[in-house]
Amino acid sequence: MNNRAEQLKAFDRLLTIMDELREQCPWDKKQTLESLRHLTIEETYELGDAILAQDLVEVKKELGDLLLHIVFYSKIGSETNDFDIADVANDICDKLIHRHPHIYGDVEVDNEEDVKRNWEQLKLKEGKKSVLEGVPKSLPALVKANRIQEKVAGVGFDWEEPHQVFEKVKEELAELEEEIHEGNSNKIEAEFGDVLFSMINYARFLKINPENALERTNKKFIHRFQYLESKATEKGKKLQDMTLAEMDLYWEEAKRISNN
Repeated sequence: MNNRAEQLKAFDRLLTIMDELREQCPWDKKQTLESLRHLTIEETYELGDAILAQDLVEVKKELGDLLLHIVFYSKIGSETNDFDIADVANDICDKLIHRHPHIYGDVEVDNEEDVKRNWEQLKLKEGKKSVLEGVPKSLPALVKANRIQEKVAGVGFDWEEPHQVFEKVKEELAELEEEIHEGNSNKIEAEFGDVLFSMINYARFLKINPENALERTNKKFIHRFQYLESKATEKGKKLQDMTLAEMDLYWEEAKRISNN
C-alpha cells in the first residue's frame, strides 16, 4: 500500500490533470454541474454493482470514476469562486469532528446505536427542522424507506423487539388481503405499500439490508431464467412453445445447480 506522501502525490496529479482537461478538452470544457449529475448517479450505481459482485478490481476503478466527479464538481465551483476541493475537504472534516464528540470531545457512548442517536440529535441542533430533511427526494423508494426508518429510529421512534415488527407485517398483510377482496385498486396499492414498508422495517431488525436482499434475489432469478432459456435453445424450442411443466423442470434443475 502507498504511504501518505504517495497518496497526496497521486491526488495532486489528479487535480493537475483536471485543470489541464478543463482548459484543453472540448468535452470537459463544456460540462456543468447539471450535465455531470446523471453521469455521477450512473457511476454510483456501477460502484454499487461492483460491491455486490465483490469485485475489488472493479470497486477500485469505480471509486476512481467517482473521485474524478468530485474533483470535477470542485473545479467548476472554483471557477465561480463558490468553493474548491479544499473547501469540500475541510467542510467534511469539520462535520466529522463535530458529529463525533465521543472521539473529539467528552461525550461517552456504549455502542453503535448511541453514535447514531447522537448524530441525528446533533443535526437537529445544527438547525435542521426535521430528521428527515437529509433523505434525498430522488432516492429509489425502497432505499428511501430504509433511510427514513433508520433516521427516525435514531431519535427513538422505533419498535422495541423484532417480534413486534413481524406482528405489524402480518397485520399489514391482513389489511392488504381485505382490500383485495373489496377490489378497490387505490386502496390495494396503499396497503401494498404498507406491507413493503413494514417488511423493510423488519429487515432492519434482522440486520439485513433490504436493497441488497432484493438485488440478490434479482440476480438469482436472472441466473435461473437464463438457464431455462439456454435449455430451451438446446432443445430447439422457444420458451413460449414450452409447457409450464417443462419450464418448471429446468427451473428446478437451475436451483439444484446453483444450490440456493
